[in-house]
Amino acid sequence: MNATSFTDLDRLCVNTIRTLSIDAIQKADSGHPGLPLGAAPMAYVLWQSHLRHCPSDPTWPDRDRFVLSAGHGSMLLYSLLHLTGYDLPMSEIQAFRQWKSRTPGHPEFGHTAGVEATTGPLGQGSANAVGMAMAERALAHRFNRAGFELVNHMTYALVSDGDLMEGVAAEAGSLAGHLKLGKLVYLYDANDVTLDGPTSMTFSTEDVARRYESYGWQVLWVMQGDTDLAGLDAAIRAARAETAKPSLIIVKTTIGFGSPNRQGTSESHGKPLGAEELELTKKALGWAQGEAFHVPSEARARFDESARRGRQARDAWNQLFDRYSREFPELAKEWKQAQAGALQVGWEAALPTWKPGEKLATRLASGKAIQAVAKAMPSLIGGDADLSCSTNTLIAEGGSFEGQKGSGRNVHYGVREHAMTSIANGMCYHGGVRPFVSTFFVFSDYMRPAIRLAAMNHLPAIYVWTHDSLAVGEDGPTHQPIEHLASLRAMPGLVVLRPACANETREAWKIAAERLNGPTALVLTRQALPSLAEPSTGWAVHRGAYVAAEAEGGTPDAILIGTGSELHVALAARTQLAAQGVRARVVSMPSWELFAAQDGSYREAVLPKSVRARVSVEAGATFGWQRWIGDQGVAVGIDRYGASAPGGTLLKEFGFTPENVAAAALRSLGR
Repeated sequence: MNATSFTDLDRLCVNTIRTLSIDAIQKADSGHPGLPLGAAPMAYVLWQSHLRHCPSDPTWPDRDRFVLSAGHGSMLLYSLLHLTGYDLPMSEIQAFRQWKSRTPGHPEFGHTAGVEATTGPLGQGSANAVGMAMAERALAHRFNRAGFELVNHMTYALVSDGDLMEGVAAEAGSLAGHLKLGKLVYLYDANDVTLDGPTSMTFSTEDVARRYESYGWQVLWVMQGDTDLAGLDAAIRAARAETAKPSLIIVKTTIGFGSPNRQGTSESHGKPLGAEELELTKKALGWAQGEAFHVPSEARARFDESARRGRQARDAWNQLFDRYSREFPELAKEWKQAQAGALQVGWEAALPTWKPGEKLATRLASGKAIQAVAKAMPSLIGGDADLSCSTNTLIAEGGSFEGQKGSGRNVHYGVREHAMTSIANGMCYHGGVRPFVSTFFVFSDYMRPAIRLAAMNHLPAIYVWTHDSLAVGEDGPTHQPIEHLASLRAMPGLVVLRPACANETREAWKIAAERLNGPTALVLTRQALPSLAEPSTGWAVHRGAYVAAEAEGGTPDAILIGTGSELHVALAARTQLAAQGVRARVVSMPSWELFAAQDGSYREAVLPKSVRARVSVEAGATFGWQRWIGDQGVAVGIDRYGASAPGGTLLKEFGFTPENVAAAALRSLGR
């Protein structure tokens, strides 16, 4: 299809998308009709004329990616998926927003074939698309060879006024321009309306075009986005032709287009049109009255054309890969490993070990472990929020990531924690690369929305958080994480590991590298800690908790549970209690989540119910520790914000001493 070939049939297809969407929203009596009515033309032109995708093979690696960042307009995407032949039958369209349907209120990755990212929280999809474009370039650099362009695809995102108001979108857009991601295109549904009313209420002085130009983007305009299919086609072609800059296509649309009484107003944004207005809208669009979910046969045939072209492109790629496999068998093997997220057999043997008593901050131990993981996993890409020199997360000899060629394994995100984490999600959605990101633990607050989405979608992102407690010291309470462990442990699907020494850190990295069904966080110290000796039963960090030191002389009277640097305080308290005739077992609990996942017999062996005198020791909020210490237990923690002083002084003043922990054990025993 060329820029002059749009016909009445194409306009019929646009209106098919519109009416199918509003019918589903009306039947559900819930949803957002405004965006599908306004954005259907740009979506149709993109999907029909430009997007390379294969509905019968929705995970084909070299497909173009399309992200509906404005996820509230989900029926637009579901209509496109249904009409182009994805496994989304009409019965699912008719079950929009209903229990167990494949058409939930906002798109969900892994739930519906063809949905590339979970969107809805505004701005997230725009940053995910940046990560996808970065992953494409990284894979192209690693695997493409002359005559064998295995990786060459575009990333498109449909963004809204609300998306571009969000700070995460600004962070991501700025980085994308800096990296010159020429294979990234945003289609901006600029309808000047949000849920509460016109954008003039909140977004009146900002020139979005000039903002993105200042970021280093190419900015294109389509002034009649409701009807100008040729203009939309020309803009997308121009965006694809620009290889040195990402492109923003500002498409002026009318929210709720076609609705006689609601178009152009916030009334069409977030609630069904109503039966009467629905029929008036269909009439205005020249659509058959009365029949819901009608798809004209000629429209369905036109949509089939794009699906057929997609199958042809996929088949050609498969043939290319067959030739590639014969020409470059080792690279083809690596490609398959990267797509599967696999590690080399026996890779863990290269992980470093430390002698008992050897003192090292766990952030430094992590840095050494990263080098071993990077060798075993060439798809590993690291990054940090301007802190690699402190978090020790630079991949040695990995080079800095270059956005056009895709070379380099270290991404310099700058001070952009939120976008950094959302971009890592985009890399995970894309596949073929494995991202980790790093900053100080207190700044996990800035990352939380994207962490939550990673957990929800089982994305294998890795977070390296250092400076984990009061021991940050003189920087004071703004930089001392207190409530963060409790907050993150409350997030389903996230595994949090707070290792107690260098050797536990090595084990934590092994867990993170091998875990593919969700995100993993390593929470690490700034201060040096003595390395523990391997227990007689072997390291059991992967089980979440294990006996680090058994009670001397028989069944324990009390159990001391420590995490991170405070495990060493518990070990010293055990010695003091022994001098007072109290037998104390010390348990290292680096991960609540992994311990909770163990069978009951293992949990009982580590924390026998018969031992009710228990003390938890952790330099963080005590919230949640009741689960492990019970009603008789005592939690030694900090339920206020910290202070500015040397780290050792703070730990002492706030009670993280062997004497205080031993006293807590005696209180738990009723003495």
